[in-house]
Amino acid sequence: MAMQSQYPYRQIRADFDNDTITVYQAYSRDIADAAVREQKLNASPKFKLGRMTWVKPSWAWMMYRAGYSYKDHGQARILALKMKHEDFLSLLENGTLSTHTSQAQTVSPGTVRIQWDPERTPSLKMLPYRSIQIGIGASLSETWATKWIVSIDDVTDRAQKLKHTLDTNPEMSLHRLVELGVVPLERPYQVPEQLMKRLEMTPLET
Repeated sequence: MAMQSQYPYRQIRADFDNDTITVYQAYSRDIADAAVREQKLNASPKFKLGRMTWVKPSWAWMMYRAGYSYKDHGQARILALKMKHEDFLSLLENGTLSTHTSQAQTVSPGTVRIQWDPERTPSLKMLPYRSIQIGIGASLSETWATKWIVSIDDVTDRAQKLKHTLDTNPEMSLHRLVELGVVPLERPYQVPEQLMKRLEMTPLET
């Protein structure tokens, strides 16, 4: 989770290092077990490559979407998926904003859909700025699942520990949650200026 107090309205914030960026998605136990064991997202026959898959770099938004892994059986396990920066940028470069409905209706099934949804706090409260969600279309899903994911980690325990921590101490600060390791440190993720314009991202004030 990012630790600044103010953000541009549309900005990518993520947990990343020099080589990779982490995105999250929730799956059923069968899909997650096979994916972690084989380090291959489509290791389970229950994983459907033809379905659009939505991933997000925001840990808090993943918590909101999956209810800390308690929402339903299909989202019982939360996976952290690491991608190389060049492949993540390729996803964004193939992206079409979901708000551009006329354009979205004419693009190929492989096109990536981009949504900017309200960011959340670790306790799932809505924030006044946006977080990116990335929908990977059917014809790109195999490339993404088999070639662009470099590691898969099950972070369900972290999600559940976060909920337990907040249930016990609802007012715990973001800084302390990061220190406890139940929230990752997320930083602004820079993308090329031309891509920022295409995705209608908010430029940093200078």
